[in-house]
Amino acid sequence: MKTALNFFVFLLCAFSYSQTTIKGTITDNSGIPLPGANVFIEGSTLGTTSDFEGKFTLTTDQNPPFDVVISYTGFENVIVEVTRDNQIIEVQMSEGSSLDEVVVSASRTPERVFESPVTVERFGIKDVKTTASADFYGGLENLKGIDVNTNSLTFKSINARGFADFANARFMQLVDGMDNSAPALNFPLGNLIGLVETDVQSIEILPGAASGLYGANAFNGILFMRSKNPFDFPGIRGYVKQGMTSQDAAGENSYTDIGVSVAHRFSDKFAAKFNVGYLKGTDWAANNRSDKFNRGLTRENTDYDGINVYGDEVSTNIRTASGGLGIIPDVNVSRTGYSEMDLTNYNAESFKADWGVYYRPWADDFEIQYVGKVGSGNTIYQGANRYNIKNFFLQQHKIEVKNDNFFVRAYVNEDDAGDSYDMVFTGININRAWKSDADWFGDYIQTFAGIELSGNPQGLTDDQKHDAARAVADTGRLLPGTQEFQNVFNQVVQNPDLSEGSLFQDNSKFYHSDANYNFGHLWDFAEVQVGGSYRTYSLNSDGTIYTDNDGAINYSEFGMYTQIQKNVEISDLVKMKLTGSLRYDKSELFDGFFSPRLSAGFTIAEDHNIRASFQTGFRNPTTQNLYIGLDVGRAVLVGGASDNPERYTKQYSVSNGTLSPFGAAVLGSPSVSINGVGAYNNSFTASSVSDDFSQSGNPADLEIGNPNLAQPEQVSSFELGYRGKAQRFIIDASAYYNIYQDFLANENVIAPFYGDVELTQTVPGTNTPLAVAAVANGDFQVYQTYTNTDKEVRSYGGAIGISTQVFNGFDLSANYTYSRLDFDLEANPNVRVGFNTPEHKVKASFGKTDLFENFGFNVSWRWSDNYFWESNFGDGEVPAFNVVDAQINYDIPKYKSTLKLGASNLLQDEYFTAFGTGFVGSIYYLSLTINNF
Repeated sequence: MKTALNFFVFLLCAFSYSQTTIKGTITDNSGIPLPGANVFIEGSTLGTTSDFEGKFTLTTDQNPPFDVVISYTGFENVIVEVTRDNQIIEVQMSEGSSLDEVVVSASRTPERVFESPVTVERFGIKDVKTTASADFYGGLENLKGIDVNTNSLTFKSINARGFADFANARFMQLVDGMDNSAPALNFPLGNLIGLVETDVQSIEILPGAASGLYGANAFNGILFMRSKNPFDFPGIRGYVKQGMTSQDAAGENSYTDIGVSVAHRFSDKFAAKFNVGYLKGTDWAANNRSDKFNRGLTRENTDYDGINVYGDEVSTNIRTASGGLGIIPDVNVSRTGYSEMDLTNYNAESFKADWGVYYRPWADDFEIQYVGKVGSGNTIYQGANRYNIKNFFLQQHKIEVKNDNFFVRAYVNEDDAGDSYDMVFTGININRAWKSDADWFGDYIQTFAGIELSGNPQGLTDDQKHDAARAVADTGRLLPGTQEFQNVFNQVVQNPDLSEGSLFQDNSKFYHSDANYNFGHLWDFAEVQVGGSYRTYSLNSDGTIYTDNDGAINYSEFGMYTQIQKNVEISDLVKMKLTGSLRYDKSELFDGFFSPRLSAGFTIAEDHNIRASFQTGFRNPTTQNLYIGLDVGRAVLVGGASDNPERYTKQYSVSNGTLSPFGAAVLGSPSVSINGVGAYNNSFTASSVSDDFSQSGNPADLEIGNPNLAQPEQVSSFELGYRGKAQRFIIDASAYYNIYQDFLANENVIAPFYGDVELTQTVPGTNTPLAVAAVANGDFQVYQTYTNTDKEVRSYGGAIGISTQVFNGFDLSANYTYSRLDFDLEANPNVRVGFNTPEHKVKASFGKTDLFENFGFNVSWRWSDNYFWESNFGDGEVPAFNVVDAQINYDIPKYKSTLKLGASNLLQDEYFTAFGTGFVGSIYYLSLTINNF
């Protein structure tokens, strides 16, 4: 504590009060104020931003003369020489190059995009205003190298450079420095607890590994959202969007999105703000009845399992279930399921609010702030199953002390699952509440046997016999729309016991703190930064997600880093920027890990920049990778922490058909409790059982699984890039090559209830291995494990973006992204890497902010190549698709307001970005935004 106090005093004493103050106003060519323009002293990290009226005040301990650089998205930089204290600066900016925009994420210090040592994408206030998407978050889909997967109307998942699903733990999202992932899920729910549109200052995305500065989860990239500080953006702003969604499955439905931002600067020392946003609509309905396992089956087949049909996951071999009765065919039969549309009302709703109190005790850049955020809503989430996220609640609270040279912050994230439920288990347990699995399959078998024993007087075919058996077993089945169905539905979704219900409970949280100090203002030879972070998790799902039946699971991790950055002038035409950083991270569950980063950027003749970098990243297994214990129907997900498999137990019995009479005799009981340890130390690979052994019956075809427990994964990334101007064209291109080691992946295995997978134990009196008998009798559990592959996984790709102005001021831009997995999937069928990104993507936009007075428009188009989607829920092809978004807008300067008429997916070509989700339809809207110039 004494050391920490001394360090804090040191930080306070680092400020000098021999000050120079500069004030000014920043406008565009037409005199309209430019809020949020960056103003910083050249060669330092000291800066500020212009307020709602384009005004700014900057105080520094540096004595004149010095230069101040003023930048704004889409405008040319302006450099003004400061020659005296209290100088007044009036700046009128001209539209210019995106390369002049200032970013802070790439090096944790302000620098031009042009000189950034790594690839960075930026989305500013102008982009928010002109985006053709229905909201600013959707507008990120048009950035090069960025994938946005649509889970539902209110939940989109952002990723870069592959290896993603909706539980995208390889990509980090920070809002004002806070990781806004949900503790239980370990990933952010889109913009659920992000920013209200009128409070967005800027968005920056770093594709690729960034662990050198940002730690364990900065593996595939980071999204930074920065809000407006009330000192710089006082006033009331708001918007309202009203329109409709249109989808073949769900029809046409109302769409409403409103938001209000209130900020007030009470004095030079005190300011506060409050934001609230609300969205309501109807979600994209999912009604795909195709066979989930790509076997071409329909409900006319015995073992049908529809993609968006739930309850039919329950399946058994009816000959085995009959006790080996010879007249019963040796086939699997699944129960009749319910359509997803019968199990949810597709209510999409999002409410978020945030507030902040900001205090500057000396009326300069030293600031103390408290920020609180809450978010709640309803959405559809697809993970291992499909989930109705209902009344989900997430909150964050942060305290931060900062100035332009340092920050120290601490915050907490806490979630509450509310009334959320698993739709797969809803279907399963509505069936079971009406009739148990044992009774249903018993009725099925008895009917089929009766036809056979009677000599089949009606001459039924085998298919007709199965139809008759199903009809008898389903007699009296609960039907959607009836009160009886609704009563049972209500009981099931309120019960957290997955043997009877589908509610999942959670009240997990994590505590996080981090700090950074930039010594660049103390010396000139180089800019040096040091920092660190600490996080502790507390998982509390009451056994519905994690293996925490006996109480919360707690563990922690920490990291520390340093970075040095040096500018070198090689000649009058060539300048070089060298950046090096090193970070050390340690989880209490694993050994520590170093993450170095090196980069060199060469600026040639002011208009061309060539960069090269080597970055490393690592990722600790997520909370779910480590401690999940979840039965999802066809398999049990069991995390790979060293103490986790034994924490998961499941009951199997003869009475409900999960244990055969033979197995009961071997185990000495008609009901047994078996833990998940066998998944990792006594299992066969699922592919060898289903593909090889099932065909041959030869025990020699069985392959031992026994995956290793989960460990951190690592990536080494090599990147080359170019940014520059060529006549009227702005070009930004990059290429990368990634090498992954200890890649975290899923392996499906089958663990027999008895016998060893080395096949040394045999059935008494025979040569049949006991484990083979277990497989033959259905006495096994399918597990999906979390482990690391010892195979090296590689990927590579690149992106290029070109922008220019044509036809006297029309903005035209286009970009292309290439992504490729370098891994032999056929040779490693048990390793599921989930690359999940198209090989080719093309995006383009065309528009003009001032087509004529106060009128502008923008049209964007994107095309995605087909690709294969692989995830816990299911695997399947995602077809190629085209999407066109468009908007026209009219500014009302007198009221500082904008009217916008827009359409997302204007051509109504419905598409999907992941196997199992609903098709994305169209959104049509009219919006009015007030005071957001």
